[in-house]
Amino acid sequence: MTRKSMLSARVARVFGTAALGAALAVAVPAGVAQAAFESSPAGFGAGTTGGAGGETVTVTTAAAFTSAVADATARTVRVSGKIALPAGTQVKIGSNKTVLGVGAASGFTGGGLRVDKSANVIIRNLVIAKAAGTDAIQIQRGATKVWVDHNDLSSDLDHGKDYYDGLVDISHAADGITVSWNKFHDHYKVSLVGHSDSNAAEDTGKLHVTYSHNWFENVNSRLPSLRFGTGHAYDNYFHAVADSAVHSRMGAQFLVQNNVFESTKTCIETTGDSDVDGYVNESGNSFGGCANKITRTGSMTKAPYSFTLEPTSTVKATVTAGAGVGRI
Repeated sequence: MTRKSMLSARVARVFGTAALGAALAVAVPAGVAQAAFESSPAGFGAGTTGGAGGETVTVTTAAAFTSAVADATARTVRVSGKIALPAGTQVKIGSNKTVLGVGAASGFTGGGLRVDKSANVIIRNLVIAKAAGTDAIQIQRGATKVWVDHNDLSSDLDHGKDYYDGLVDISHAADGITVSWNKFHDHYKVSLVGHSDSNAAEDTGKLHVTYSHNWFENVNSRLPSLRFGTGHAYDNYFHAVADSAVHSRMGAQFLVQNNVFESTKTCIETTGDSDVDGYVNESGNSFGGCANKITRTGSMTKAPYSFTLEPTSTVKATVTAGAGVGRI
C-alpha cells in the first residue's frame, strides 16, 4: 500500500469517508498532513479521546447542540452551519464529548463554549467569532484532558480591549490541556492560563498546558499568559503581535521551543503585570528582531512526554498551511 493510500485509509477510519475528499484536497507542505490528521493530541492533553466509541449526531440549532453536549455519555456532536448564541452566553460541554465542525464554515457566533468540571473533551474544526462579553472557549474548575484543535478563533480590534474576553482561557485548576493547530486572529487578550495572582492554593500543581502549531495573527497579548502552571510552547507561528506573546508569571514554569516570531514587540517575558516573575527556558526560536524580557530561567529543560519538534526553518510554512479549519 502506498503512503497516500495508507493516509487515506487512516482518515476514513478516523473521520469517516465524507471528510476524506475535503481533507486530502488541501494542499499542504510535507509533514503537515500527518500531524493534521492525528486523532489524538500530543502534549499534556495526551490520552484525550472525547466521544470515541459513542454515537455521532449532527446539530444545526443552539437548542439541539446544548442538549447533545449536556450529559457525560460518549458522543461526537457534529456542528453543521453557523449557530448564533445569545451574546455573553456559553454552552457547557459535558464529559466524553467530541465537538466537531462540519466543513470550513461551521461554528458559533455571539457566545462561546465552556468546559467546566468536565473531563475528556475534544473541540475541533470550529469557527468561533465575536463571543461578546465572554470567552470563546473557557476551560475551568478542575476540567481535565481537553484538546482544542484546528479551530478558527477571533473577534475584532474595533472595540476596546475589554469588550471581548479571551479566545481560550484556562483557569481554576484545569489540567492536562493541549491547544494545537488553531488560528487565533484579530483579538486583544488571546489566552489566559490562571485567572488571578491570588489563586495559588488552587492552581499550584495544576494548569499543565501545551501549545503547538498555532498561528497567532494580528493580536495583542497573552499567547499565552501563564500563572502558577507548567507550559510548553513549540512550533507556533506569531505574526503582528502588538504587545507581548509568551508570558510566564507568578512562578510558572515555561519551556519555549522552535517558535517563529515576526513583527512582534515582545516575544517572551517573565516579568510585568504580576508581583512575582515566572520562569522560562527557551531554545531554537526565531525572534525576528523582537525584544525578550526573561528575568528567570527555570527547571523545565525538557518536556515530560514524547513529541516531534519541527525544525524552526519550516514552522511558518507548515503552520500557515495547516492551522485553522477545513484541514481535517
